[in-house]
Amino acid sequence: MIYRRRRSNAGLPGGFFSFQHKARHVYGSGEGDFIRLRDERGREWYGVAERMEDASVRYRFRDPDGNFISGISDGYGVILRDAKGNTWRGFID
Repeated sequence: MIYRRRRSNAGLPGGFFSFQHKARHVYGSGEGDFIRLRDERGREWYGVAERMEDASVRYRFRDPDGNFISGISDGYGVILRDAKGNTWRGFID
């Protein structure tokens, strides 16, 4: 008999994502393991959300040029940091 493994995204946030740093804005939608964002220049960012042991969620996003943004959400908001040390703040709706 063949069994299928089911991947569960239980408890991972999904919906509309919006992050901003000064004049830069990244927004899009996704669900758990697959999040797709687009910035104001039309570049696409792909990412994932991972549930941590302390109930926070870690986000990692990467664009085709190798730039990345990563950070955490503690239930009140999302704070990300890019490779240059800039802080991006945002929300999930």
